[in-house]
Amino acid sequence: MRFLLKRLGFYAVAFLVAATFNFMIPRLLPGNPADIMLANSGGMIAPEAREALMATFGFIDAPLHEQYFAYLGSIFTWDFGLSIKFYPMPVADVLTQALPWTLFLTGSALLISFSIGTLLGVLAAWRRGQLTDVIASPTALALQSVPAVVVALCGLYFLAVRNRFFPTSYAFDPKLDPAWSWEFISSVAYHGFLPVVTLSVVLIGGYLITMRNNMIGQLGEDYLAMAEAKGLSDARVRYAYAARNALLPSVTALALSFGALFGGSLITEVVFNYPGVGNLLYLGIVGRDFPLIQGQLLIMTLAMLLANLAVDLAYVFLDPRLKRA
Repeated sequence: MRFLLKRLGFYAVAFLVAATFNFMIPRLLPGNPADIMLANSGGMIAPEAREALMATFGFIDAPLHEQYFAYLGSIFTWDFGLSIKFYPMPVADVLTQALPWTLFLTGSALLISFSIGTLLGVLAAWRRGQLTDVIASPTALALQSVPAVVVALCGLYFLAVRNRFFPTSYAFDPKLDPAWSWEFISSVAYHGFLPVVTLSVVLIGGYLITMRNNMIGQLGEDYLAMAEAKGLSDARVRYAYAARNALLPSVTALALSFGALFGGSLITEVVFNYPGVGNLLYLGIVGRDFPLIQGQLLIMTLAMLLANLAVDLAYVFLDPRLKRA
């Protein structure tokens, strides 16, 4: 419990620091949402409405510290203001509609890439210098060096545009209404297959190399020689002993990948026109939608912190030394 409380305190401070930067950046940039709306309205909005728009978007006429505390209060009530791009929709509603699609995309890609990459890394290290290692390791290094945008564009061109095996955009067939039906679920899987595979291909190489290096560091340990001397099967020594101890750094990499992928899915979502928060962030940047950008950055920060907290809890179960400490 003491360990958990210390980590929770650390993450609370980290979130507060991130929220502070998120508050300051739009106020340091030239212009504000009200002026942008007035400029884009083409005279449809009277200049007298500027003060009302400023208050609507959280730029109240008050000292900076009062604005800051009002901003913190709005965060904890999930009130990020109104979106400029999707006006008059609240930012929270816009993000709520897009968040499930990104969670599906990133969650599926992480699960697939971590499982395949970790398993191949274990086998490559256990059979170091053999055919499995000779094929898997160079392939992983090659995949790791290819930018996500290249993989996404190649997949889109060869599998969606040229051969039409998969759709080029959307999360499901626009003719369907969202429902818990086999037709809708299969449409979601069909439209999400190519973006998920794209993200998975980019991530597999990193997990494979990390796990292979960790496993090689464990192969010379005395406890493995003792396990083999006891007559345990090769598979049990490999997975229950060596792989379990080598897994700890890979779990840390998984958490970091989740936070990075949460924002890095922007490229894949834009290429495939997938309606997730990454695509939403792109539209917000292009439209200078500061409230939407602020809400998106807070979501990304929260996702990163929650992923690291989950890793801290997983470490307690994976590493018995932390339990005794």
